[in-house]
Amino acid sequence: MEKQLIFNSDLHFEHNQWRSELDFWEDELKSFKNRLEELVNRWTDKEVLAQLEHFQNSFIRHGEIIDILQHDINAHETNMSSLDAKGENALNKDLVKTHLEFRNRMETHRHIYANLKKDFFKFLSKYM
Repeated sequence: MEKQLIFNSDLHFEHNQWRSELDFWEDELKSFKNRLEELVNRWTDKEVLAQLEHFQNSFIRHGEIIDILQHDINAHETNMSSLDAKGENALNKDLVKTHLEFRNRMETHRHIYANLKKDFFKFLSKYM
């Protein structure tokens, strides 16, 4: 069985895609938080305010997750850069494993974030 080499450049592209996606999510969260502020000023019903607090907490948590993911991408890029500096363009097994695990984390977070957005838009359509 022939081994396939995975090069730094093969994964750098995916890192850039993830960074763009995370930046977009950050911008979206800002607009969602602004929308929450509008609703807080419109509603006094305790049930609605409790739901607003739930979304606020969820948005804060997703912002924290985005920060963690961005940090982890940067750490992985740093590892890849150190290999490049040594003239080692092919990634070692551990770095590839880390990358694949990170890809799974991104896919999981995409799913969670998409569900949060769907729930928030349902909420907005009901209370805006």
